[in-house]
Amino acid sequence: MSGLYYEEFEVGMEFNHALTRTVTEMDNIMFCAMTHNPQPLHLDEEFSKQTEYGQRIVNSLFTLGLVIGVTVAETTLGTTLGNLGMTDIRFVKPVFHGDTIRVVTRIKDMRESKSRPTAGLVVFEHFGFNQRDEEVCYCVRTGLMRKRP
Repeated sequence: MSGLYYEEFEVGMEFNHALTRTVTEMDNIMFCAMTHNPQPLHLDEEFSKQTEYGQRIVNSLFTLGLVIGVTVAETTLGTTLGNLGMTDIRFVKPVFHGDTIRVVTRIKDMRESKSRPTAGLVVFEHFGFNQRDEEVCYCVRTGLMRKRP
């Protein structure tokens, strides 16, 4: 278990996650298929050539899931009780097939749980960047975290 317990987090703590991921065409197509999203901007190359991007863009919900997923091993693996919410989600730049995503997480806030004495709430800020260091995704996520047994 590599996740941290509530007491191990501190406001302002920052994680520069070593794990990176190159997004593939297959990632995008499979994610769209699994979520029943037929948006031609993600799937139709000819349609997408006529857009301002000139090519297909990766489904933004895949990007969000990837950005959060990259953080799990170093922050919440085995120590979370679940996500309580995600807010302030933004997609600053599109992600294209072949882009490599890296993630930075900052601890924005934390507090004891009012209803669960064995847990606390941690507010994570996740920043996703492409290989050009352009921000592509941002999310504030609140996790319910286990306290040390």
